[in-house]
Amino acid sequence: MTSPAGSLTTPGAAGWDPPGGWRAHERTVVVGSGDRFWEEARVAVLRWEVKTRSGFRVLSDGPVVADERTWVLAELGPVVVREPVRVVAVVDTDDRCGFAYGTLDGHPVSGEEAFVVHRDRTGDDAGTVRLTLRSCTRAGRAGWRLAFPAILIAQRWYRRRYARALATG
Repeated sequence: MTSPAGSLTTPGAAGWDPPGGWRAHERTVVVGSGDRFWEEARVAVLRWEVKTRSGFRVLSDGPVVADERTWVLAELGPVVVREPVRVVAVVDTDDRCGFAYGTLDGHPVSGEEAFVVHRDRTGDDAGTVRLTLRSCTRAGRAGWRLAFPAILIAQRWYRRRYARALATG
């Protein structure tokens, strides 16, 4: 199943040409190998586990669904930042699986983030499972604009956690 195109991060595409005017980020890491690992990673990515294993709570009852609106909660000690989001694209094919969500009004940043697992089936890397992270962000509205420099530091910290969220070793 693949949802319609139109997201900034195009999770269904192997290559990515980020749109201008955004802080764009892309990173791909090896997270495991083999068919069993692939199946586990597919399930995990579609259940928001890259986010939850990185320290967020997601108020969703099941697997990601296109157009789903939910809240992602960043808990920093006693402070809870509620981030409203909407799933803008879902991809689930034999070798590529993941989704992108866009931010809604009230989110600390404006933009989109994607989490995609994909596997190689041929060549020297056959069986290798990778996680690709993509994001396009700008400063959020109102009071969040003032916090944007601190948010950029938090983004870098969380991206490192995302990269390790599905790793086997």
